[in-house]
Amino acid sequence: MTTLVWFRQDLRRDDNPALAFAAGRGPVLPVYILDDSAAAGAWPPGGASRWWLHGSLEALARSLGGLVIRRGDPRRLIPELAGAAGADCVVWNRCYEPAAIARDTALKADLAAAGLEGKSFNGALLAEPWEMATKSGGPFKVFTPFWNALRQRAPVAPLAAPSVELAPLAPGERLEDWALRPANPDWAAGWSALWQPGEAGATARLARFLKDGFAGYADLRDRPDRENVSRLSPHLHFGELSPRRLWAAVCHVADHDPRLARDAEKFLSELAWREFSTHLLYHFPQLAEANWKESFDAYPWREAADDLAAWQRGRTGYPLVDAGMRELWQTGTMHNRVRMVAASF
Repeated sequence: MTTLVWFRQDLRRDDNPALAFAAGRGPVLPVYILDDSAAAGAWPPGGASRWWLHGSLEALARSLGGLVIRRGDPRRLIPELAGAAGADCVVWNRCYEPAAIARDTALKADLAAAGLEGKSFNGALLAEPWEMATKSGGPFKVFTPFWNALRQRAPVAPLAAPSVELAPLAPGERLEDWALRPANPDWAAGWSALWQPGEAGATARLARFLKDGFAGYADLRDRPDRENVSRLSPHLHFGELSPRRLWAAVCHVADHDPRLARDAEKFLSELAWREFSTHLLYHFPQLAEANWKESFDAYPWREAADDLAAWQRGRTGYPLVDAGMRELWQTGTMHNRVRMVAASF
């Protein structure tokens, strides 16, 4: 039977549990839905994310041999597309933001009411938030104990990319009509020479980092003038590379060269910070809109529109801050050490 695979932040074939499950059942109908409605959450993707999404969807469509893209409410479109394709099952990999959890829970109920099966998988994390608990059984609130617990878990081996038999594709929309890329002005001009959105780009970026930037990472990651950082964040965010594949690749390199053990340990702990943030958001969904410590609710912010504009444009007069903000404008990214300074400023 046909299975509808709803792609979200998992735009890849490799180590994609939902896609692997669907491919094992029979024909696959791959679908991506752009939901710009208020119901999608309070923080719609910004311009840089939309630029990246265009390239990532192009790459996924080429890799799969086709992709149905639609714009609108997934709760309406998913059952509609599944019914038109004769699919008896809808699968996806989980998202963990509060709005996404509420939407996915409601969709599963909608599918069940329509006589369709809805299944979700872990395609984004090394460990589910509910799998990680303190000795008292509660969620972690401090990173170091969380990291120690995660480090002791046996990592799940990443899945190989499956062979996919496509079902007849339902009518969709044209990616170009979504106008995800900027124009008039094209502030992303030149980004294509710096970034390659998509699974192939993620794989190439990882290989380049492990070859040229990984040795010395534990110390040199603190140097903004060095390239000893991975630049993998957007690839992880859009799911073009899974954390399980990344973990396995880093461990493989370190296992073959004991001199890289310290660099590997530091890098994996940074990957664990991504896990920890999701763990906190899942268990404390108010974090999306509230301070972790209530004492910061009364923080005496200074209202200064001109200074804010100068900061946004990289014209504060503080060289490190300005360099970081200009790097962000020109390349879409900022070195992590500089990011901490610029954000604090």
